[in-house]
Amino acid sequence: MPFFRKTLTDSELIDGILTGGQQQRYYENYLYDQYLYLIRDAVRKHQLDDEDASIVYSDTILTSIENIQRGRFEGRSTIKTYIHQIFSNKCVDVIRKKTTKHSLDYQRVSLQDLLMPIPDNKRSILVDIIKQQDYSQLNNFIKRLGERCQEILKQWSEGFTDEEIAKEYQYTSAGVAQTTRLRCLEKLREFYKAK
Repeated sequence: MPFFRKTLTDSELIDGILTGGQQQRYYENYLYDQYLYLIRDAVRKHQLDDEDASIVYSDTILTSIENIQRGRFEGRSTIKTYIHQIFSNKCVDVIRKKTTKHSLDYQRVSLQDLLMPIPDNKRSILVDIIKQQDYSQLNNFIKRLGERCQEILKQWSEGFTDEEIAKEYQYTSAGVAQTTRLRCLEKLREFYKAK
């Protein structure tokens, strides 16, 4: 981030994001850089770890940009206030998910525990069938995702880093690539929950 970057007004920022092309990318980067301090705030105020705070921040910026582009940002508040509110809400969502997840962790039963009463030779056959069905179902769910999600998840499963994925899709940072990947994984989880 340059030292002497011109401070943009909300209307300049909105117009820039709506322009498209390379100019749009400049304004998106500006917006991303403008509120990076929120990551530290989330670590301090909400006791999130650095990774979760970064993910929440990237997701907040992506959501804000998307809302500006779709006309959902009505200008009743400043962009700063708008981003702070979205960020705060997303931090609370992460905290809720973690507390809910911790309570559910104690209720899980492993597949091995369920298969214990079954003799060894039949157990391995059952495990193979379950793995085969899971793989088939996973492929069906992945096909339901958008093309970009399919590509990103494929690259990630092949060992590509978030930095490499960010370069491939010209994202502003690895954090944006990570947030996009996590959104795709969240969609997969939703498909599994709905089945």
